[in-house]
Amino acid sequence: MTLDMDNVEVFDAGEKGRGLRTTKDLWAGEVVFAEPSFAAVVFDSLSQQVCHSCFRRQANLHRCAQCKFAHYCDRTCQTACWDEHKQECAAIKKYEKAPNENVRLTARVLWRIQKDTGIVSDGQLTSVDQLEDHVADMLADDFKELEIDMQNFLDYCPKTRHGKEYISHIFGIIKCNGFTLNDQRGLQAVGVGLFPNLCLVNHDCWPNCTVILNHGKIELRALSKIAENEELTVGYVDFLNVSTDRQRTLKHQYHFDCTCQTCSEHLKDDLKMAAKETDGNKPSDELVKEVQEFSLECLAKVEAARTAGNFHEVVKLCRECLDKQEPVLGNTHLYHLRMLSTASEVLSYLQFFSEAAEYAGRLVEGYMKLYHPNNAYLGMATMRAGVTHWHAGLIKVAHEMICKAYAILMVTHGPNHAITKDLESMRMQTEMELRMFKQNEHSTTT
Repeated sequence: MTLDMDNVEVFDAGEKGRGLRTTKDLWAGEVVFAEPSFAAVVFDSLSQQVCHSCFRRQANLHRCAQCKFAHYCDRTCQTACWDEHKQECAAIKKYEKAPNENVRLTARVLWRIQKDTGIVSDGQLTSVDQLEDHVADMLADDFKELEIDMQNFLDYCPKTRHGKEYISHIFGIIKCNGFTLNDQRGLQAVGVGLFPNLCLVNHDCWPNCTVILNHGKIELRALSKIAENEELTVGYVDFLNVSTDRQRTLKHQYHFDCTCQTCSEHLKDDLKMAAKETDGNKPSDELVKEVQEFSLECLAKVEAARTAGNFHEVVKLCRECLDKQEPVLGNTHLYHLRMLSTASEVLSYLQFFSEAAEYAGRLVEGYMKLYHPNNAYLGMATMRAGVTHWHAGLIKVAHEMICKAYAILMVTHGPNHAITKDLESMRMQTEMELRMFKQNEHSTTT
């Protein structure tokens, strides 16, 4: 197998270590490179709902008759995955259960290394062994978890040829470099995989690239024009947190201090914690603090009610919190946006589409002031808002939002992704309905 990596080269990125930079100018939406996983596994909690080969989520999957753990779309997917699953299948049968996803992925990586070494194609720019593990930097709780996983691994693979130090090295690599895989619609995280070339792309809180899973491979796609010799970056964490919170998460998960311009200058932090301004007047700091504390309490209650499946209680809590936030917090405040997101999603589920559409529209307005104009989260939120407006019978706004979402996802996902194809169908359908609506409106007036 050969990967096309002509658009990039490895370079010394100073304190960040190795990085990737472009070898030519790239344009928004261009695929920088695509890469299949070195190894990947489905999350434990979704092992019966997601295909272990293509990571599509769907009903009526076929179970492996041997281990009774792995599930596949059909015989084609099962055959395609057999080379990876063969040793896993035997190990699960002997162990009499499947270990957690960390142990399963570590085993798959080690089996692959044993079979193919750490480099499996001409286009792989680094071996798995050369990736950072940061085991020495782990906190006590993380190290305790590693020791438990190590013991489970040795029980799962008692005849492994690898020593404990090397096995812990692979566990550390996965913890720092594992990439979360989403389902075919990009709506839910369903697994984790290791992609060696992607691991060389450094973080920036305002990145110039995004990563998407498409037809079993990750694609690194340019979000805007990238000049020749410019470093390629992706966001390791969601931008919808203030700088100090992002830095804390990055330090704990990836063991580095983020000094990107967005963090150093605290860009957009003021918007994310903004108070509402009316005619030049703002609420007192005491009132803002009170509403923020109330919001945090409410968000915790909402999550508990949602987990319990009590969706009417979720709606009640959301309405109460939004009413209290409305005169005090700005429309870009993080707590306000989180409440709008939950409210619109649950109300849509309960088919209260008019109210859901109002909240979804306000959510997109806030996101547009915070996210990069070609951010995938913004595109997905705009798509959901468009669909909600469509269900609410607000066809004009629905069509506008679906068109905006389509433009964003053409950059972040590309024309061949399942979501983009869905959006194209929706765009054509809403355009036809809008045309018919205008024709009927014209007929009525004449």
